[in-house]
Amino acid sequence: MYLADSRSSKTAATASRSAEPAAVPGTRPGRRAAAVPGTVLALGAVSLITDVSSEMVSAVLPLYVVAGLGLSPLGFGLLDGINNGVGALVRLVGGHAADRGRGRHKAVAAIGYGLSAACKPLLLLVHTLPLISAVLAVDRTGKGLRTAPRDALISLATEPEHRGRAFGVHRAMDTAGALLGPLVAFALLRLATDGYDAVFAVSACVAALGVLVLLLFVPGRTAGPADGPRPTLRDSLALLRVPALRRLTLAAVLLGLTTVSDSFLYLLLQRRLDLPAHLFPLLPLGTAAAFLLLAVPFGMAADRLGRRRLFLLGHLVLLAGYGLVLAPLHAWWTAPLVLLLHGSFYAATDGVLAAAASGTVPAGQQGAGLALVGTGQALARFGCSLAFGAGWTLWGGQTVLAVAAVALAVAACGAFLLIRDPAAVPGSADPDPINPGTTDPGSTEEHPA
Repeated sequence: MYLADSRSSKTAATASRSAEPAAVPGTRPGRRAAAVPGTVLALGAVSLITDVSSEMVSAVLPLYVVAGLGLSPLGFGLLDGINNGVGALVRLVGGHAADRGRGRHKAVAAIGYGLSAACKPLLLLVHTLPLISAVLAVDRTGKGLRTAPRDALISLATEPEHRGRAFGVHRAMDTAGALLGPLVAFALLRLATDGYDAVFAVSACVAALGVLVLLLFVPGRTAGPADGPRPTLRDSLALLRVPALRRLTLAAVLLGLTTVSDSFLYLLLQRRLDLPAHLFPLLPLGTAAAFLLLAVPFGMAADRLGRRRLFLLGHLVLLAGYGLVLAPLHAWWTAPLVLLLHGSFYAATDGVLAAAASGTVPAGQQGAGLALVGTGQALARFGCSLAFGAGWTLWGGQTVLAVAAVALAVAACGAFLLIRDPAAVPGSADPDPINPGTTDPGSTEEHPA
């Protein structure tokens, strides 16, 4: 994704031999940047507020469309696939636009946040699958536009050796919003006469507040290469010629194809334990709480032990969660333990993947590099949601989850073979995933301009 102090081709090779580390953008010469810069904290606040809005909707959406509107699991699979996949189609556009703007990552991110906020009130007006799908597509388009520029801002503002921690702090703040969102939705469902409409209306107001905080408190421009030609879309796609980025992207795609949607996992837990409908919005809280507590420690561990290694281990934790759902257990502690494993999976993979990819991308193409990895993973999860919804309709949820668990075990083996011998760009500070405590010596191969 983003390597702030790397340089392409011969410049990169020269930088890798220099004993003096490159300065992080936004810091004074000769002064060491903070492990968690103010830009990261400001973006964390924006994500916290925005996630309150998003998770209010996400917490009630499965129950709203399946129980309220009477859609089949296949219909919900389509909605959930849109929720995870449509944004991926424009993620490359967002990353590429930020790179061509030479530091205008905030402007592109603001467009994405604003687009998502503008579509929230429309949920009050639509009540059919095609219209709900269209609104979700607009919302995810906004998410796709903002994700790569936002993570580029985090990467560019942070020293390479602290990126795992910085992304962990951001994801922890983001997850605090995910923790509060379902609580607000739960309270509104209990207190309001028309609970769903109240959730959608409050969500729209909170989303607008998040855009305001972004405009007021996040720095407007980041440092970047001021000379040389602007990267084209072809240059962005050519980043897949970088071996380390290509292998990491393939591993993320392979594992994404076997990662069951959160909403399906919550629906399975609710039906397995026969939970009342009004308690359904509380299920994401277990995942969010574990993610919140573990995001920063896991990010720091990734900086020391290896980011790719922790990314892979996180999926093995998810596999254990699938096993618990499939096991013939009906004890009260089954759901809390599954949610704990689910949150641990996110803490070990979400920000860690971004930090790992930041050690493989040349300077000036941070947005596009992030977008490539994120697009591959999101499209894979889109396919998984569609397949899981169809499988549930045909064979039942437990059966298709068992198939997904076996596929995840196989995918984890394939991902290990892909990422066990990374080749980061020169100057990468990403620890080697197989030999903790060492750094990858880098590749002498030139990167596409």
